[in-house]
Formats: sequence, structure tokens, C-alpha cells
Amino acid sequence: MSLRTVLGTVIRRGLSTSKPVLGGGGLAVHRDTPENNPNTPFSFSAENLKRVDVILANYPEGHKTAGVIPILDLAQRQNGGWLPISAMNEVARILDMPKMRVYEVATFYTMFQRNPVGKHHIQLCGTTPCQLCGANKIQAAIEKKLNIKPGHLTKDKQFSLEIVECLGACVNAPMVQIGDDYYEDLKEKDIISIIDQLMAGKKPKTGPYSGRHAAEPISGLTSLSSPPPGPGFGVRDDL
Repeated sequence: MSLRTVLGTVIRRGLSTSKPVLGGGGLAVHRDTPENNPNTPFSFSAENLKRVDVILANYPEGHKTAGVIPILDLAQRQNGGWLPISAMNEVARILDMPKMRVYEVATFYTMFQRNPVGKHHIQLCGTTPCQLCGANKIQAAIEKKLNIKPGHLTKDKQFSLEIVECLGACVNAPMVQIGDDYYEDLKEKDIISIIDQLMAGKKPKTGPYSGRHAAEPISGLTSLSSPPPGPGFGVRDDL
């Protein structure tokens, strides 16, 4: 793929995943929907209320609102991977902070999903390194396998797809994040296999799919390729 093709793709897709067509949440403002409105049922479970107490214990008195991000994350995890406005309101109540301040956090950080997502939310990195290494092919394979476009869920609500900005694994491009797990060095057959395993209720192998252990050079080590010398190496004989 030529650089011109990649840059053309980047320009067409835009530089912000707030675009709904890419799976983003669209406008930062909230619009009530039947599944997401202030009356949407949400309350922390007894177990998660204990976790809230543990989180807040990390912050001194007068600074409890600093726990807004981990508590929002806890709410999102309890609610199946997305954060309704009713959950934001509950976090605001617990932290005794204005609702608008909670909304500001939830709309700023893209880790918070403000619309329903699938049980397996696939976030495909779409920035330049991944584009150069075949992210478009991975996207096409996902769309064909699941019959969805970015920003949509499968009919059984098991899968959703989002194109995101850099996920920090450029050397392992192309890659996707599903839940908390990274799947890297992907080919079309790899992402299909991952999806098949998730459909079967299995846990796919995480990390690189190229055979390498982590982020070492894919063609082999270029340094540190022999055992390290022992103490005294390079020191003058008379010392």
C-alpha cells in the first residue's frame, strides 16, 4: 500500500473517532434515547460499592472527586461495557460533584462508551502505522465476518466494531483491542480465528500472532544476541 493511499484513507476517515461512522459517540452532548436516559436503571452492586470504597480510600479528604475516572470505569464494566447517563449521574451523587463535571470526563476520554456496545467490542487501530501494515484488510475481514460496519452491533449484540486512534502498539501493527486484551501482528485469518473462538465462548491467545514473543524485531534480534559478558569484561589486566 502506497503512502498516498494511506494518507488518502486517513483524510477520508477524518482524524477524530467522534464520528459515528467510525464507531465514535458522535456529539459530545447527550440526547435521550429509549435505552439511554436519566431513568435508565442503574445502581452499583453491593460488591462494586465495596470497590468504590477501596478506590476512594486512595484519595485524601477534600479530593475524593479525583476518583471519578476509576469509578466511571467500574460503572461501565458493571453495565456491560457502556456508560448510560444514569450511571454518570450516580457517580456524581456518590462523589458529591456536579453532574456536568462527570459528563465532561465521560465525553473527553474515549475509553468511555456512551452508547451500547457488543459483549465483544472490537477496537481496530486505524492510524498510519496500522494502515501501512494492513489495517484496512483487517477491517474488511471483520465487516465481512460479522456483517456490520463501524459503529454498529451484530443482531445478537455479541459484537461491535469501532475504528480508534493509536493504541500504542505500533511496532505490532496491525492490531485490535477487544475488551482489555490486545491482539497484534494480525492477518485476515488471525482476526477470523479470534472472532470464531469468541463466538464459541473460548479465550483467544493474546499478544502477537506473528510468532514473536513481544515487540522484538520481527526478523530477529539485532542486539543482545549473545550471552552477556561476565564481571570485569573490558577492564585492564593490571587493574
